[in-house]
Amino acid sequence: MVSLADWQRLIPTDSAAGRDLLKRWSEPHRHYHTLDHLAFMLKVIDEHASCADDPLAVRLAAWFHDAIYEPFTPDNEERSAALAVRVLSDLGVAADRVAEVARLIRLTAGHAVAEGDRNGALLADADLAILASPPADYARYAAAVRAEYAAVPEDAFRSGRAQILGTFLAEPDLFRTVPARAEWTARAHDNLRAEITTLLGAP
Repeated sequence: MVSLADWQRLIPTDSAAGRDLLKRWSEPHRHYHTLDHLAFMLKVIDEHASCADDPLAVRLAAWFHDAIYEPFTPDNEERSAALAVRVLSDLGVAADRVAEVARLIRLTAGHAVAEGDRNGALLADADLAILASPPADYARYAAAVRAEYAAVPEDAFRSGRAQILGTFLAEPDLFRTVPARAEWTARAHDNLRAEITTLLGAP
């Protein structure tokens, strides 16, 4: 779990912004995109901070990347980036770092990382790290995603979810920067295949 103290280690002169972010991440309609997801991402980022050129920007981007999250809204990342720009600028964060945070947040919309983008690679790896988790943890993640889309009829959810997972499965190098990226990719592919099989009802 992430606390206000974790935010204040990044922005020690402010707590109001941290309280607002914690409130956003704790909204009742969230089941996967919660403080636990944020904590998991920050742990990955902390463990692999040397892989980034600006670890602080990556951490700030993690805090804001799902600050605005509505399951059926296509511009969550754009709105979250705008929120980050407004809040971080008001807090006096350097303009170039604010711009980098906003860029990184927008990147999480599709996890398309350019060659040599070390900050983007670490943020994307942290955001997708759940895919490489042990099967029991992955099953809890999948169930939480289903809960966030409870309003979607079962057949529509199964086909849509399988299509999304298929795009990840088609990536031969799903992870880009963590030293164990090949191992993580192999585990993720196993989890993805298993869930797609379940979703499509294959024998």
